[in-house]
Amino acid sequence: MQVRELTNAEEEIMKVLWKIEKGFVKDVLTELPEPKPAYNTVSTIIRILEKKGLVGYRAYGKTHEYYPLITEEEYKRFEMEQLMSGYFDNSLKKLVSFFVKDRNLSLKETDEIIELLNRKKES
Repeated sequence: MQVRELTNAEEEIMKVLWKIEKGFVKDVLTELPEPKPAYNTVSTIIRILEKKGLVGYRAYGKTHEYYPLITEEEYKRFEMEQLMSGYFDNSLKKLVSFFVKDRNLSLKETDEIIELLNRKKES
């Protein structure tokens, strides 16, 4: 399955579906923050996600129960790959350097990253 970049509205809907695992449009709407979009807006976005191959459904008469076809982890991986290739020349060093310099990464966070990298190297 080809993962595609999501609009902010699509991503918000996917986050709800990942959280609730499956649900009807009204269930998704309940989980969205105020001000809530219109029922038809949520329904349209979910159908777009279905056409993109990211959401599946089970039909119960005229109503549909929707569920994600990709995991949140798969989407995060896709987004990170896009970020890495688009802004950091696929260099983890450049990414980490950006956070260290421009995001005031704390010493504790830096130590945690080093620990993660050491564990990855050992496995």
